[in-house]
Parts: sequence; C-alpha cells; structure tokens
Amino acid sequence: MLERWFQLREQGTSVSRELLAGLTTFLTMAYIIVVQPQVLSGKMFGIETGMDFGAVTTATCFSAALATLIMGLYARYPIALAPGMGENFVFVLSLLPAASAWLQHELQAGRTQVMGTSAWSIGLGVIFYSGVLFLILSLLGVRERLLEAVSPSMRNAIAAGIGLFIALLGLQGASVIIGTPGQIVKLSPRLTSPDVIVFFVGLLVTAGFYARRIPGAIVIGIVTAALLAVGLRYVIPLIPGVAEAEVVRQSQLMTRFVPSGQFFSSPPSMAPTFAKMDLIHALAIPMIPYILIFLFMDLFDTLGTLVGVSEQAGFIRDNRIPRAKQALTADAIGTVAGAVCGTSTVTSFIESAAGIEQGGRTGLTAVTAAILFLVAPFFYPLIEMVGSYPPITAAALLIVGSMMMKNVLKIEWNDATEAIPAFVTMTGIVFSYSIADGLALGFIVYPLVKVLAGKGRDVPWLMYGLAVVLLAYLVFAKAHMG
Repeated sequence: MLERWFQLREQGTSVSRELLAGLTTFLTMAYIIVVQPQVLSGKMFGIETGMDFGAVTTATCFSAALATLIMGLYARYPIALAPGMGENFVFVLSLLPAASAWLQHELQAGRTQVMGTSAWSIGLGVIFYSGVLFLILSLLGVRERLLEAVSPSMRNAIAAGIGLFIALLGLQGASVIIGTPGQIVKLSPRLTSPDVIVFFVGLLVTAGFYARRIPGAIVIGIVTAALLAVGLRYVIPLIPGVAEAEVVRQSQLMTRFVPSGQFFSSPPSMAPTFAKMDLIHALAIPMIPYILIFLFMDLFDTLGTLVGVSEQAGFIRDNRIPRAKQALTADAIGTVAGAVCGTSTVTSFIESAAGIEQGGRTGLTAVTAAILFLVAPFFYPLIEMVGSYPPITAAALLIVGSMMMKNVLKIEWNDATEAIPAFVTMTGIVFSYSIADGLALGFIVYPLVKVLAGKGRDVPWLMYGLAVVLLAYLVFAKAHMG
C-alpha cells in the first residue's frame, strides 16, 4: 500500500529511509512546540497576552500534524509544517498591541459591543481570514503560476540563501555566533562554554557519520548532543570551581537546560483557545492591513521554502514543481486550522531540508513527522528538554545548510541579469533575517535588471506583477510591522 501511494521505488527510497527522514525533520523543528507557546502567551517577553500556554502547546502540535498530514497524503511531499517563526513574533509584538489599542479606543467611544472580546481573539480572526485568502489563491492556481515564473537561477539562489540562513540559525542557537550593540554578528569569545562544546561534539559526530554515508547521521548527532548535554548538566556541578566559572555559570546549559525527570505527561486541553477567534471584529478597518501582512508573509515564506527544498531534492521538472497546487493548498488549510485551534500562521518549515538531506523523498516522510507531532504532547517533558536547548539541534542545521549551498553551482554566474538578482536574494535572506524579505528584494531587482539590460521580454509578465506587489509589501506592509 505504501509503495503504491508514495511510489517509493520510483523515488529511489525505502520505508526505513522515509521513517528516519521524518524523525529527523521532526527533531530539527521540535523547538517550535516549546517556543510557540512561550511567544503567544507572552512569557518570552515578560508580558501576559491572555493566551493559555498549555492550550497553545497542544494547538501547535495538532495544527502542525494536520497540515503536515495533508502535505504528505495529498501533495505527497516530504515537507513538514508548523506555526511559523517570524509570524508568531509579528502576531504578539505588532498585531496584538494594535488590536488592544483599537479595543481601548472603541470602549472609550462608548461602543459596548466590543466588550467580551480580546486582542488575541481578534488576532486569531485575522489569521483565519489571511488563511482563507491564502486558500483561495491556492485553489485558483495563482501561487502555482508564481512558482513556475521563477527562473532556475533564482530558484537555486533561494535554496542557497535558505541554506545560509539555516546555518546562521544553528550557529546562533549554539552561542557560537553572537550579536553585540556595536556589531551585528561576531564569533563568541566564550568558545569554552558548555553550549559550544555540545554543539561541536554534535557537529563532528554528525559530519563524521554523514561523510561515511551512514544512514541516520543527523539523528545520531542529535541524540549524541542530547546525551552529552544531560551528562554535563549533572557532572559540572560536581567538579570544584568549574560551575562557578562565569563562562559556565552564564551558559544556556546552566541557565535554561533542565534534564527531564519524566517521560510522559497528559496533553494540555485546547479548550481555552479552540474556536475562540473573533471573526467580526477582525474585519475592523485597522485590522485589514494585518490580514494582508500575514497573507504576504505566509505566501512568500512558503514560496521560498517550497522552491528551496524542491530544488535541493531534485523535484523540479521542466521548470515546474509537480503537485505544487496540492502543496500550497495544504499550507493554506494549515493556517485556517491553526487559527481555529488557537495558534498563529502555519507554514512550511525550512527545517524540512534536514529530512530531505537524510534521504526523505516522498510524503511518507511528512506523514511520519505528522504522527510524531500528534504523539509529542504525550512526551512533552522530553520534547521540552530537546527543543528548549538549541545547541542540541544546532549541528543538524549547520550540516543541512552546507548541503544546500551546492545549489550555487547551478546559478548562471556568467549572465549578470541572473547572477546579480540571485546574489541579492541569497544575501537578502540572510542579512534581513527573513526568507520573505530576502525574496522580496531579489524578485524586485530581477525584472529591473532584465529591463535595463534590454532583456525585458525574457521576464514572464507575472514577475513584473510580483515585483510591484512586493515593492508595495516592503514600502507599506513592513511599515506596520515595525
């Protein structure tokens, strides 16, 4: 049955390889299970948004599982989905304050009909509407035509840019690369930190097994790093003088990492957030820009991820991504379902590249990840332990990033009209710290360079329209996001 549905032999894979790839993808994105409730509840920022931490945790797992399952069974791609990083921060730091200010204004004006609602309920309504619009665009095939309009050089630039971005996330998570007030990024002076040691051990183990083409190299590296972290957390306090050293005392290992004392727990209820979106007040005029903002963010985050991982896995045929409409529809349904469950925009995750690099080539990889998301709430103590300590999975991100960089070889560097926009895209993704913003910069530059070089007719008309829309996104929508 699995062979018939997923065509495993045709894709050059096997059930065991797909299961391992699904596990790898899940482990590299498991952090969202912990981070998402921390962000939406406001605990990460020392504020109270009113959203229940436990409910958001379960909502995150359920919405991720549903969307990923649709991706695996309907689109049959090894891509996992979950509430997006970036969108969740905009939700809490931009949308909720705007909704709260509007509510205060309405109450002061004596409009008592807004009583009984909340900023976060309105926010979920905004997410719901952006997801519905997203779904309509997907069903009409608009997003699929956008994908087909992207040149091979730009597609490969997106993949390489995402690879660099993934690597940066890994190095930052491991505290190897840090930022300071006078310097955006620099090498940490505390390379003897336990965090860095856990990262480098995981990196060397992963790289060594990967170089020897041993299946499960990334998973082996993650497990090794996790075991080392647990060991160090218990051993360091027993060594006289070591635990008191500043580099140890201020490390993530000693301040954030707590080895799990149990394996199982009952999943928290979704009741506090389930179906609590305010669909009426989400259509208030001040909220309309935010519907468009989240629509754009999801649209281009997904565009970048789908193109990047498809290029990496070799899915693209004749400049087209097969079953792109199904993949995009799965993403849109995930956002709508996420809003109903009580979480922010659900989108395709760039961490899916880890499972693809592990050998995942079919929807069975996604189905495996989806099942693990459903099971995750029952193992919350362990997931929290791994996901809350970035150095454990940092090496996996760096290895995947290095593998995705091979796509730069496929860029037409001898053609300046392809090379320059491609370079702008790659660097834009990294330096703007956003896939969506990097794509916007590259896609605006692409048609302009072509026109200036006298090659305007080589650009699909859709790329011109996309450039105009993206320019409006950067000029107007970004202004609302801060």
